[in-house]
Amino acid sequence: MFDTLSDRLSAAFRGLRGKTRLSDADIDATAREIRLALLEADVNLTVVKEFIAAVRERAHGAEIHAALNPAQQIVKIVNEELIGILGGQARPLRYAKRPPTVIMLAGLQGSGKTTLAGKLGKWLKDQGHSPLLVAADLQRPNAVTQLQVVGERAGVHVFAPEPGNGVGDPVLVARNSILQAMSKLYDVVIVDTAGRLGVDAEMMQQAVDIRDAVNPTEILFVVDAMIGQDAVNTAQAFAEGVGFDGVVLSKLDGDARGGAALSIARVTGRPIMFASNGEGLGDFDAFHPDRMASRILGMGDLLTLIEQAEKTFDAEQSAKAAQKLIAGKGEFGLDDFLQQMQAVRRMGPLSKILGMMPGMGQMKDQINNIDEREIDRIEAIIYSMTPAERANPKILDGSRRARIASGSGTKVSDVNSLVNRFFEARKMMQSLAGGGMPGMPGARRPAPKQQAKKKKGTHKVSGNPARRSGGPAAPAAATPPPAVFGQQVPSDADLAKAVGEFQLPPELQQLFNPKNTGPR
Repeated sequence: MFDTLSDRLSAAFRGLRGKTRLSDADIDATAREIRLALLEADVNLTVVKEFIAAVRERAHGAEIHAALNPAQQIVKIVNEELIGILGGQARPLRYAKRPPTVIMLAGLQGSGKTTLAGKLGKWLKDQGHSPLLVAADLQRPNAVTQLQVVGERAGVHVFAPEPGNGVGDPVLVARNSILQAMSKLYDVVIVDTAGRLGVDAEMMQQAVDIRDAVNPTEILFVVDAMIGQDAVNTAQAFAEGVGFDGVVLSKLDGDARGGAALSIARVTGRPIMFASNGEGLGDFDAFHPDRMASRILGMGDLLTLIEQAEKTFDAEQSAKAAQKLIAGKGEFGLDDFLQQMQAVRRMGPLSKILGMMPGMGQMKDQINNIDEREIDRIEAIIYSMTPAERANPKILDGSRRARIASGSGTKVSDVNSLVNRFFEARKMMQSLAGGGMPGMPGARRPAPKQQAKKKKGTHKVSGNPARRSGGPAAPAAATPPPAVFGQQVPSDADLAKAVGEFQLPPELQQLFNPKNTGPR
């Protein structure tokens, strides 16, 4: 959603690179570019004016930090101001001192309230709560059925005493849901109400009646992030008519300009609490203004990436795989490789995962062109192998590879490519697990050889009995280099040569440049 805005902001900062100081003309030109970028993103005009005024004032009076160049200083200012208009800091969900906690969802027709109710229910269940979804939208056709289907998929119970489709009293359903939650020991109640417009006085009054009947702990206004300025106007109408405590942004994965997300918190004075960025029930999480600002500026979102990895990866399984790597006896096979690859896939599309990494904003075209079906082909090839072949890919001869290619619907060249890449990756991971590459931080260095000093007039006595007796010395046992998964480990000189020849893309080289210590 914010790709266009990110590109425009990056272009504005690019003109500042190489400057040792910022003139007033530089600051004004950059502020003008940022202003155009925000207006093209459909950000509210009042918000844009306040934002540009704050950036220009801070840039004129800023003392350039010794560790930051002028361009980085402007990025730092813009980042902090973006965090400000997005709400400043994350506001957690409030819970009632005496259960159940009642959360009322309100919003426009088609904003995605019913689906979001299921996502919120699943999120609360993962947090250790026992939520209950309430079908109080009795106006829209099949709204009750949709909530029941979503609740079943999320593993959350649904209270739906009325069939809907214009039949039933939504206020009575909402009131009875509280009694149901108290009797069945649900600690959170999520009330899904009908969509309404700010100009519809009758429907707005119904929302007020439901609010008064259930006395909600939180009223969340669900807004479609793709509708632009109208979202701000509708939010203001709801704030005046019903009132709400926080905002939930839906459809953040869309391709619209995203101005609503940058406007609604500042205009309404209510924080953005949650964001939905996909169609899956798991594509939902708490909203963090600092992380969103970082993503808009192309600096990635490592904290969210780490949190998703912690929720997705099995710690015990990963530890076993690491032990197999460290053992170096060929125990790490294609089954372990497949498990790790599937864990990465459960985190979401590869393009989304790579987009959260710092510095990847300049490689959007390459990331967007990633073929997700390649993982399907890899899975098909591995599943076409026998357990023995997965455990020890070295036994794969020509006939076996032909059989695997036929069984997976691929070519023999595809099987060869997968096996070769697996061996190379396994060798590299083993090298890193064994102490890192030579010259890299944390790499183990060989202990210096101790040379015995010879004293004048002394004769060194051999420790070999045959040599002491004058006979032929017994041949010393050759010490073979350590083997890794049955393969020869390259020497330090070979690894150092490989590291010297390895060239990162220019965008990634900047990430590892020790001079770039400030925000980019």
